[in-house]
This record gives sequence, structure tokens and C-alpha cells, in this order.
Amino acid sequence: MTAPAVPTAPAAPTAAPAPRTVRRRPWGSTVIALVILAVLLFPVYWMVNVSLQEHATSFSTDWFPFHPSFAAYGQALRDQGGHLLISLAVALGSTLISSLVAAPASFALAKFRLPGRGVLLLAAVVTQMIPGIVIANALYRAYNGLGLLNSLPGLILADASLGIPFAMLLMRSFMAEVPDAVIEAARVDGAGRVRTFVSVVLPMSRNGLITGALFSFLFAWSDFLFALTLSSTDAVTPITMGIYRYLGAQTENWSPVMASSVLACLPSVVLLVLAQRYIAAGISGGAVK
Repeated sequence: MTAPAVPTAPAAPTAAPAPRTVRRRPWGSTVIALVILAVLLFPVYWMVNVSLQEHATSFSTDWFPFHPSFAAYGQALRDQGGHLLISLAVALGSTLISSLVAAPASFALAKFRLPGRGVLLLAAVVTQMIPGIVIANALYRAYNGLGLLNSLPGLILADASLGIPFAMLLMRSFMAEVPDAVIEAARVDGAGRVRTFVSVVLPMSRNGLITGALFSFLFAWSDFLFALTLSSTDAVTPITMGIYRYLGAQTENWSPVMASSVLACLPSVVLLVLAQRYIAAGISGGAVK
């Protein structure tokens, strides 16, 4: 005989999932952020605004260029065009030297067991803490003996001294993360140290290289202290010194001064926009690694 079937209790109904609550950002935080952003960007707006008005002064300037004019930019290019080219040459030369020195030095500090490696890294960090005026005074005495005062190579070397330590510390963090197995595989395939460095390590450290090179360019492009200390002739005057001297000659007409400032900002803005994803990856990677 078969046992009678035991009745089973009906299954309890499954509870419906609770609706997800979406936290909305309060409007107050957004308004405060917009106000702070407007305050930070107001000098940039005012610089562009004054540059588009003819014969603008510190007392009679409209809040908006209702009749924009580019005459100030023409005058700025005539007066400051040579200084822009000098700044470009100094920045490019400094970036090239910084990259050529910092990249192999970073590879050596990251992968070679060098004696005193920690001391070298500490020295690179300490150089970032020394006031620029101290370095400028020391370079002035050295340049006076070497005949590098008022010279383009002198400014390039001086600005490279700022970019090399920063680029070296940044690139080292990337090259330290390159797997040793990849380097050993390249060596087994017959590549020497130089070929391994150029063909394997540098492509894998691209974000760090671009970030270090860009900051080296910005250090040199915006330099004022070295230009003021190591150059006193118009033949070797970067745009920072050109604008500084321009202020004394254009006290009644600020339009050319602001136009020169806008032109001086353009290379930095263009480079930052073009390389922003590499910079973000380079800074975050250098901080985490």
C-alpha cells in the first residue's frame, strides 16, 4: 500500500524588491559650487573682456565687449611676438632635456640595484623644496663664470633643472610597475638594455612620460624668476618678462597687455586640453603606485 500524500503548505509569496531610493544632490551645494567657479574664472573672463575692447583702462571698461575689436591682439603680436617665440624655444628645449635625462634616470632608479638609490630619491625630493630664488642666485654666480648669462642655452638649462626632478619622480613610479618578466623576456629575445628600455619600458610608461614632459613645458613656459635673474637684454626675453616690462609702458591702455596675457595662456590651454586624459592617468597612477 502506498502511504497517503502529505499535504504541503502553500509557498509564501515573495516580497517585492524595495524601490531604490535615488539620493538627489541638494541645490545648495550646486549653487555654492557655481559661485566658487565663477569667482575663480572671473579673472580669466576679465582678461579676455579687456583684450577685446579698444583703449580700455582700469577705470573705464565695460563689463561686456559689446563692440569687440582685435586691434589689441595685432599690437600685442607686433610687440610681443618675438618674446613668445623665445618662450617657446626655451620651453621646448627644457622639455627635451628634462625628458632625455629623467627617463633613463627613472628606469635606473626603478629597476637597477644602485648603491645609494634612496639617497638619490631623497635628493630629488629635497630639490623641490628649495626656494627658486636660492637656485637663481647660485646659477647667476655659476653662469657669470661660464658666460651663460643673457643666453638662450642658459635659460633652457635653468628651467630644465626644475623639470628633471619632478619628471624623474613621476616616471619612476610607472617604470617600477613594469613587470620584470616582460623585461627578462625582451633580454632573452636578444634585446640589450637600451633596446629594452626604448622598445618595452617607454611604451608601457607612456602616461607618465607625457605627464612629466607636459609639466616640464609648463614650468619653463611660466618661468619668471630665472628670466628676471639670468637675462637682462631684450634679445633673450621670454613672454613673462615681456608682459612685466609691458606693464610699465601701457599704463593708460590695458588692452594690449591683456591681449598679450591671453596669447601667453593659449599654449598651456591647448596642451592641457589635448593631453588631459594622459595627465589624469599619469597623476592618478603616480599617486597610487
